[in-house]
Amino acid sequence: MEADKAQLILEEVEFGSRKPQGWVRWLVLGLAVGWSLFQMYATYVGTLNDLIWRATHLAFAFALVFLVYPFSKRSSKSRVPWFDWVLWAVAVGSALYAVFEYRGILEERGGFGNPTDILVASCAVVMLLLAAWRAIGPAMPIIAGLFMLFALSGPAGLIKVELPGILGELHAGATWRSLMNQLFMNTNDSIWGTPIAVSAETVFVFVLFGAILDRAGAGQFFTDLAYSLLGGVRGGPAKASIIASALNGIVSGSSVSNVVTGGNFTISTMIRAGYTREKAGAIEVASSSNGQLMPPVMGAAAFIMADLLGVPYPQIIIFAILPAILAYGSLLVVADLEAAKLGLRGMPRSELPDFGKTLRGGLHYLLVLGFLLYCLLFDNPFRAGINGPLTPNTSALYTVFVLILVVLAQELYRGWRRGDLLLGLRSGAQMIIDGLESGARNMVGIAIATAVAGIIVGVVLITNVGTGLADIMRTLSFGNFIGALVLAQLISLFLGMGVPTTANYVIMATLIVPTLFKLGSEAGLNYGSLTFGTNEVAILLICINFFSFYFGIMADSTPPVALAAYAAAAISKGDPFKTGVQGFIYELRTALLAYMIVFDPKILLIGVGSFGEGAWIAVTALLGMTAFAVATMGYLSGNVPWLLRLVMLAAALLLVSSGYVSDFIGIALFAAVYAWQRFVLGRKPVQT
Repeated sequence: MEADKAQLILEEVEFGSRKPQGWVRWLVLGLAVGWSLFQMYATYVGTLNDLIWRATHLAFAFALVFLVYPFSKRSSKSRVPWFDWVLWAVAVGSALYAVFEYRGILEERGGFGNPTDILVASCAVVMLLLAAWRAIGPAMPIIAGLFMLFALSGPAGLIKVELPGILGELHAGATWRSLMNQLFMNTNDSIWGTPIAVSAETVFVFVLFGAILDRAGAGQFFTDLAYSLLGGVRGGPAKASIIASALNGIVSGSSVSNVVTGGNFTISTMIRAGYTREKAGAIEVASSSNGQLMPPVMGAAAFIMADLLGVPYPQIIIFAILPAILAYGSLLVVADLEAAKLGLRGMPRSELPDFGKTLRGGLHYLLVLGFLLYCLLFDNPFRAGINGPLTPNTSALYTVFVLILVVLAQELYRGWRRGDLLLGLRSGAQMIIDGLESGARNMVGIAIATAVAGIIVGVVLITNVGTGLADIMRTLSFGNFIGALVLAQLISLFLGMGVPTTANYVIMATLIVPTLFKLGSEAGLNYGSLTFGTNEVAILLICINFFSFYFGIMADSTPPVALAAYAAAAISKGDPFKTGVQGFIYELRTALLAYMIVFDPKILLIGVGSFGEGAWIAVTALLGMTAFAVATMGYLSGNVPWLLRLVMLAAALLLVSSGYVSDFIGIALFAAVYAWQRFVLGRKPVQT
């Protein structure tokens, strides 16, 4: 029953809660599979016009969103009402208009729409806001709507008002026609801009890869493998849950999906081992949310970051490796401290899967992942005469082709073992079709969110609102860079209450990151720059983008919304709000990691001169995050008094900052607290 509730939350968030019956169900299946096949075709040929690709991408998303996401919770879950069919036709038609009129939009009218263009653009924007309200909740369409109202306000705008203070100085106001020209009639800084371009051209094939791999059974394999390794140690169920989430995170950027996939088994075993319902759910929430920062298939925001920065995605993977290890390593420490605090032991070996048997049974999944990494990072195994790695989207596409062959071989082998090859073939085909459908339905929210993000980007361009926000941030932070970072953190967490990670990052990257970069440069944080082809990127800018990305990841564990926490609580039968709060406390490690990256780019392996230096950075950073966990949880080898917790906090800050002197002082403080507690105070009993 609890698993069913969690599955319902997952379906509402990523698949839509409406389940049409009869021919409409077959229509939904056909649209979803057709979308996946179109994306595979477009990626393979690589020559499709940009506007055609992006508009078709949005048309498919429109076609699904009004069929599977109902108007409200009270709407029918099995029947599509007549007004949804009207909205469906208007939305799909407005997107397809851009497909068939792309020459006129791009070449003949030069970005200045005729009356028909403006009418269709108006329909597309309104339908986009309605679709976003259904697919990702009200927060983002409300934000986009407020931005549009601001753009239209002013003495020369549609809304003739005098805006107060700095807002009135930013721009004179836009007409509806000029706003629609900006948002619909060009492919830059519009609903057809960078965010949806990355969704259509890169993110989709990675999501499709993860969906097919999950349908093939990889999720259960990763969970069993983690339990076979760590289930028997202290706090084993929690540690196995963390490792399983890390492995699932390699192929899935969805925290809610990770909670439901792994949590059905891991949360119940954590509770049986002695963790409270809220803490068991919170550990699953924290580990599943961190799946979005686990290479190579990180959250959709990571692909957008690569495009905005002009940094190749394989390089983003390299930047993200050490932070991901630190995030999961420190969460393992948290789980161990909780287990020690509660006096827990591991699971009996007789209840755990056999490691060798489990590994052999799923080795082909690891080989597929290895193939993806090879394509991304090393060499091109397909096209003669092309040296170096493939592009991210073609790497994922070729891996999907290999995965389809692996799935068919797996099911044919299983059918042969049962003496029925035809049954195996049918099973493999069903897995592939299910994966194609699941991948497309997972993409609906991402496609809609990235298109809405284009509205915000377009408004920023024509209103200079970014300049105004920069002045406001400078005033509120008193021109202090650390103060500006704290303010940016609060803005990101506030947005995270109702905006998914991808949209959160796009808003932050558009409005806040430029200001942080400027203030950081003025504060003297000049780390130099890196060159990628002909593009030179400031290292500080890379660090600040990662800062925004990491706080965006905390969206799914930020109360009161905390969708991942609600999914975990549905499984654990715990309190959703308490689960979210506890998960947020555990996720403070990610916040610390974000600050570490800004003040020490070597966490991203930038400027690391040798393996020894990299190892030292990794060890001291992990020790610093351990000290931070001790300070926040109040436990090491026993209860830690408040004074010693403050000392551990100081040790954490010293260890995570750059420099050998601060590292040695931090190590000394950590060792002193441990020795004082262990040998002077002794272990104190813990109230469980």
